[in-house]
Amino acid sequence: MRTLERTRPELAEFLRARRERLLPEDVGLPSAKRRRTPGLRREEVAALAGVGLTWYTWLEQGREIGVSAGFLDNLARVLKLDAAERRHLFMLAHERPPAEPGKTFCIVPSLAARLVEDLAPHAAYIINLRWDVLACNGPADRLFGFGRFDPGRRNLLWALFADAGLREAFVGWEEQAPAMVASFRRDFAAARQDADARALVEELERVSPEFKNWWQSQDVHAPCTGTRTIKVDGTPVDFEHTSLTIDGGQHLRLVVYAQKLESAAG
Repeated sequence: MRTLERTRPELAEFLRARRERLLPEDVGLPSAKRRRTPGLRREEVAALAGVGLTWYTWLEQGREIGVSAGFLDNLARVLKLDAAERRHLFMLAHERPPAEPGKTFCIVPSLAARLVEDLAPHAAYIINLRWDVLACNGPADRLFGFGRFDPGRRNLLWALFADAGLREAFVGWEEQAPAMVASFRRDFAAARQDADARALVEELERVSPEFKNWWQSQDVHAPCTGTRTIKVDGTPVDFEHTSLTIDGGQHLRLVVYAQKLESAAG
């Protein structure tokens, strides 16, 4: 548990405002004819959250008391907070965001998909925590051959280990592939409760001895960024690459490959 510090007044105001916007019938209580104050009463919130009235009153008054993550989750449910409000509650009470389960099912926002196309002639694509390629532009398709795969198989990690053409295109594959596996492990940790992510790892361990060996090494890297050499029409070309988070709630990342200026000039 953490002790509330400078955020106590803001937390008190937030809880009071969220309580006052709810009606009894919103939380399954009998409808009240008239109330002197708007919203739910403190004793109703306390009862629904499973805590004593005095304790909840102190919390809403901004007194210096500790709160657990489990209680905050329960309170968020009682107050019907959405994802952004729940995160705000945790930041005020714990000074850190809540643990959020990673998910791999995502819908690419239309503006993000348009941005991918607008980044041409640079290769750009969008991946989720499982590294499924959810959107890509023409240069990325030509560079990585994503179009060769059925939509259900359009996965960057799978292509890296199961597709001989992409493996051959990556110059220094033996050095680049383990670094990408170590970067993927960070995303897998966020999505470990996702059956699709586990299934991908298990299948790759069966079909690729290299993946199995590097996966079991337990190496973890930050997101890949830097320079990679990839063959384009048989000619090695240096590309600078980086990734940007474009939708934290959906765990979507935009990956961009831009040909190095000296390579482009040459």
